[in-house]
Amino acid sequence: MARRPNDPQRRERILHATLDTIAAHGIQAVTHRKIASCADVPLGSLTYYFSGIDALLAEAFSLFTCQMSTQYAAFFEDVNSQAAACDAVTELIFSAQMTTAHNMELMYQLYAFMSRQPVLKSVMQNWMRASQTTLEHWFDPITARALDAFIEGMTLHFVVDREPLSRDAIRLMVGRIAGV
Repeated sequence: MARRPNDPQRRERILHATLDTIAAHGIQAVTHRKIASCADVPLGSLTYYFSGIDALLAEAFSLFTCQMSTQYAAFFEDVNSQAAACDAVTELIFSAQMTTAHNMELMYQLYAFMSRQPVLKSVMQNWMRASQTTLEHWFDPITARALDAFIEGMTLHFVVDREPLSRDAIRLMVGRIAGV
């Protein structure tokens, strides 16, 4: 491990290494030692910056969901109508830009582990709220919630389906939900 004096990025590196370690080994196999090795920091750095593994996991997943929310919102940057918002939802699902293997593994781990960790459930709820708030720029809250749930489910289907739906089929479904 390289010792880096005045290493202002150490905490951030630990958080990213935590996510990489979760993606590589699964949350159940994550240890301070594995994270420290992945981050190339002394083991004591983890307890210096974080009160324990649960706090570290919560903050790492908060970082991940914040990054995902930023990517999500980027799909809607140039949207100026409901129809364009429906097109953006379709592109978000169909493009697979957000559904990389790394992102999907982290999402699966968060979904699975949040039922055992109330703080992770809160992270997930905040992420859902951010997505719905983005959609509420063009849709009423109930429609935004329905679209958000559709996006969650459809991205999973799009990644694992033997015959993923076409862009046109996805757009038709989005339009039906949105009434556009």
